[in-house]
Formats: sequence, C-alpha cells, structure tokens
Amino acid sequence: MVVDELNERATDHVFHALADATRRDILSRCADGEPSVSRLADAYPMSFAAVQKHVAVLERAGLVIKRRRGREQLVRTDPEALRRARQVLDRLETTWRERVNRMSDLLAEENAPEDHETTKGTDQ
Repeated sequence: MVVDELNERATDHVFHALADATRRDILSRCADGEPSVSRLADAYPMSFAAVQKHVAVLERAGLVIKRRRGREQLVRTDPEALRRARQVLDRLETTWRERVNRMSDLLAEENAPEDHETTKGTDQ
C-alpha cells in the first residue's frame, strides 16, 4: 500500500468537496493564483460567509491551503492532494475496465460457436 494514499474517510471528504460546482470553481480559481477569501467572495452571488464555508470544506478535504497575510486569508490549491485524488480515480478506472473486459470475454465465449464433431449424425 502506498504511504500517501487517501484513506476512505479522507477520500470521502475529497469527493464530497468536489461534488459542489462552486467549490470546484473556487479550486480552479485558486490553481491560477492565490486569491484572498474576500476576492473569491466577490466572484459569487452569495454571502462572504457562504464562500468562507465553501473554502473551509475544501480546506478540510486538504484540497486547498489557507495562509494569513496581514488581515487577508490567501487560498491556494494543493496540487499534491489533487494528485492523490487522481490516483483514487485511476485505480477505480482500472478496476472497472478489468471488469468490463472480463465480462466481454465471458460474453464472447458464450456466443462462440461450439466445436461439434462434424461426423456426428452422418453415415460413414
């Protein structure tokens, strides 16, 4: 097992955080720079407190890192967390591709013409 793999609970937090379109957008904006929470809040038709809550969900999931600079809270995406989330998705994709391939093989075997003796039922 890889040491930095996400455990199930951490994985749940990551995918819960990514399930919301606003949080995905915040994550994207933070990947392009290190905006303040105030600047992020200006981009959405919701209260500052609501944006703070979205950022908190992303932070709990480990997808963003907040740091203080004076009175501002700056937010940046953690690329390592995204890499780990991608690994989880890659493993799921591999598992399902293997299952689909096995099903395809079984269906092909089931539909393949069976080898019958060609002389069966004929007079020799």
